[in-house]
Amino acid sequence: MAATPHRLTPHHPTPHHPTPLLPPLTPPDDLAENAPGTALRPRTDESAAGPVTRALARILGRPADGDSWRRGAEGGRRVGAELDRLRRHGWHVLHSIPLPGDVDLDHLLIGPGGVFSINTKNHPGKPVWVGDDAVKVDNGDPRPYARTSRSEAERVQRVLGHYCGFPVPVEPVLVFVGITDLKVEATQLKVRVYREREVSALAPLTGIWTPAQVTRIHSVARHRRAWLEA
Repeated sequence: MAATPHRLTPHHPTPHHPTPLLPPLTPPDDLAENAPGTALRPRTDESAAGPVTRALARILGRPADGDSWRRGAEGGRRVGAELDRLRRHGWHVLHSIPLPGDVDLDHLLIGPGGVFSINTKNHPGKPVWVGDDAVKVDNGDPRPYARTSRSEAERVQRVLGHYCGFPVPVEPVLVFVGITDLKVEATQLKVRVYREREVSALAPLTGIWTPAQVTRIHSVARHRRAWLEA
């Protein structure tokens, strides 16, 4: 069951200072062609374990080198495929946006119903519990997934507002892949929580941005240079 927080309504005042300009978009700086999991590919290649090593790790019940990166990349691909289906409903989707500090934003969804930063977590065969400020996988130790998702959304909001010249509210979304159960027990959670197939619930949202505003936000978000100091 997905959590549905209060939706933000953006305001569009006339800016009181000149809006910073990005340089003309060139192919190397265009993030629109990024495939899901692009940022993780070098890490999975560098840490790739051979078949014998992976088999031994499975027998011993231990993760092989690079397993977490591979799960992350696979989760990104699966959620990315679901998000790409929303394009026919007027949405723009960006994948694997590189941020300073050797991190990346898994996905960014931009359309008539708002802007959503999407954090993907792949926990195959595990149940997940979500509280107001913590997530537990298979009843394990609390993980800061919700806080991280909110922090990412705030980061995206600053960048888009800076270059668009008007405030751009961004909602955080946490998507779990491959899990056996999702239980959301929260009263003040400000993050949308879905299983991978449930992101289609975002498709019919509308009434937040005009087509011109969607185009403007997307033109900023797809520009690699916009994120250099995010």
